[in-house]
Amino acid sequence: MISRVADHCFWFGRYLERTENMARILAVTQNLALDAEIPTQQCWLPVIIVAGQKAHFGAEHGEEAAADGELVQRYMSFDEDNPTSLRSSISAARWNARSIREVVSLEVWETVNELHLWVNSEEAREEFRSSRYAFYRRVRQLTQLCLGLTQSTMLNDTPLDFIWLGVLLERVGQTARTLDVHHHALTNLPPPPPSEMSAQAQGALRRQHRVVETALWLSLLRACSGFEPFMKLNQGQVSEQAVAQFLLYEPRFPRSIRHCVHAAFARLCEIRPPDSVALPGGESLERLQLLHQWVADRATEAFDPMAVHAALTHVVDETAMICDGIGRELLGYGPPDSNPTVTSQ
Repeated sequence: MISRVADHCFWFGRYLERTENMARILAVTQNLALDAEIPTQQCWLPVIIVAGQKAHFGAEHGEEAAADGELVQRYMSFDEDNPTSLRSSISAARWNARSIREVVSLEVWETVNELHLWVNSEEAREEFRSSRYAFYRRVRQLTQLCLGLTQSTMLNDTPLDFIWLGVLLERVGQTARTLDVHHHALTNLPPPPPSEMSAQAQGALRRQHRVVETALWLSLLRACSGFEPFMKLNQGQVSEQAVAQFLLYEPRFPRSIRHCVHAAFARLCEIRPPDSVALPGGESLERLQLLHQWVADRATEAFDPMAVHAALTHVVDETAMICDGIGRELLGYGPPDSNPTVTSQ
């Protein structure tokens, strides 16, 4: 398999996963902004941060514009200058699929092309204006359909391994960033009321504080498609420790960091078997194996809420290094400082 085809397969998977993840986060955040009694900027700023577009958004619209939910949603849905918007990610996924049309199945191509044509149509903009929930649901459903079709209509060989390696590594990064941003915001909520207030008033505000905190934890679970699985495992007991451990270490949840790192390692082993020392990709494989073992070791240790940020930062940094290594060793990229395509995808 030539590196050009592998590169398009890898990024096709990444862009599909990025699209589905962003549509889900936008839908969940919109519901949170409508239902929870918290400042709008506290709802929408994490969306921009998770997408890595805080500096770009601030330069274009000003930092205070993050309090405008409608503006943030338009920016994250249709802005062509935003490389992480739904429109940009869908166009990139379609371009990569078109470049390897002989590799992806007809059903996969038709689905991603349908999504691309629809999101650029007036019909999509009208649905965005009239029914935001239906707009995000359609994006999610078509990307989920496309991901499912890759598994059910393509041969289980190297192109599919590269597609799903991209999906899984993108999912690791997205879950880690989402949990990190929301965990930081949740652990820095305003403190309970001061002691000079009456006992009755303090009790009422503490209850309200707990309701808001629970709503935010549930919103985080929904943003990662983890609400129902979490509730089945924890019998409805929502806490910082339970949610963080679930999204980090639950091996049975397909979006947990532990599960995705394990599955990505298995895919890379299919592409580049560990015993094939003469083949390229050994450095990336070793790094991914070390990350897999590191996450598994952390899962057996006592939970420390103060260490969550450091753990997630390590996961994000290592995932980025692994993706860069795969690009250099398997996808034909040059050194990062001499080949702009490493960061332009």
